[in-house]
Amino acid sequence: MEKEDVLILAVESSCDETAAAVVKNGREVLSNIISSQIELHTVYGGVVPEIASRKHIEKINQVIAEALKEAEMTLQDMDAVAVTYGPGLVGALLVGVSTAKAISFASGIPLIGVHHIEGHINANYIENKGLEPPYICLVVSGGHSHLVIVRDYGEYEILGRTRDDAAGEAFDKVARAIGLGYPGGPKIDKVAREGSADAIPFPRAKVVDAVYDFSFSGLKSAVLNYLNSCEMKGIPVCQADVAASFQKAVVDVLVEHSMHAVKEYGLKKFAIAGGVASNSALREALVRECGAQGIEFFCPSPIFCTDNAAMIGTAAYYEYRKGVRHGYDLNAVPNLAL
Repeated sequence: MEKEDVLILAVESSCDETAAAVVKNGREVLSNIISSQIELHTVYGGVVPEIASRKHIEKINQVIAEALKEAEMTLQDMDAVAVTYGPGLVGALLVGVSTAKAISFASGIPLIGVHHIEGHINANYIENKGLEPPYICLVVSGGHSHLVIVRDYGEYEILGRTRDDAAGEAFDKVARAIGLGYPGGPKIDKVAREGSADAIPFPRAKVVDAVYDFSFSGLKSAVLNYLNSCEMKGIPVCQADVAASFQKAVVDVLVEHSMHAVKEYGLKKFAIAGGVASNSALREALVRECGAQGIEFFCPSPIFCTDNAAMIGTAAYYEYRKGVRHGYDLNAVPNLAL
């Protein structure tokens, strides 16, 4: 007989956050511990994979112990251990995967490998208890820009993806170019509030043969060309105007594609996920558009938008219910497709 509550210990180490969480029945987070490496990588202007891997090794056991302690649980209480096995930085992923496999082997609890992007999508279930598939989800982060139909738990149809730079990657590169540094997303979001979003007419790229695909490298190049042109002509650059105009160009494209998909597929529920989903301009624009079109809008709190283990535990719960289990041959897959 299956016990009533399903408790999952989840581990996430795909980039520069070492995280562990205990999740009950997929939607109740009993603990969510995150050890961030942002300060460590800021010096280098971005994530250094080797440093990230070493830091994960240092922190992972502490983070897991803390997650269990905060949840007032032990490994013996867990029904499964879940871990991100891709996509991400291969060295970073390996730390989490190896640790989860060791825990599974030593304690005899089942192992479940989780797709990182699936985790981001599932973050919406943590606070939105009434959200159930089908719906459309926009996943925007440092490495990914996906527009996805969530057909059912664990069933996805990708409508569009980025052809080059992901939205978050463009934020980081532009932030560096205008002297804001790393991490670019939050810094541009903050500075943009002081500037005019209509000051500079940056382009909005469209992919002719794929209406839902994204392309941000042209926009990034346009910003760099603008900065070079100002420097050559001796024109002062207003950092806030560049930030605001660039941000609006990204937001306009993300919102336009999203609303087009919602109309075409006739779904009345729309969600966002990923690190860029915490961008205030994007949230405001989507709240406005969804409200105008009578579409229910869902988004996780910022703490569940950035990399965390609670979202991995949520995704694992639905896999667990379907009977998904992984063997000890589970490996890190840095370019894992959804």
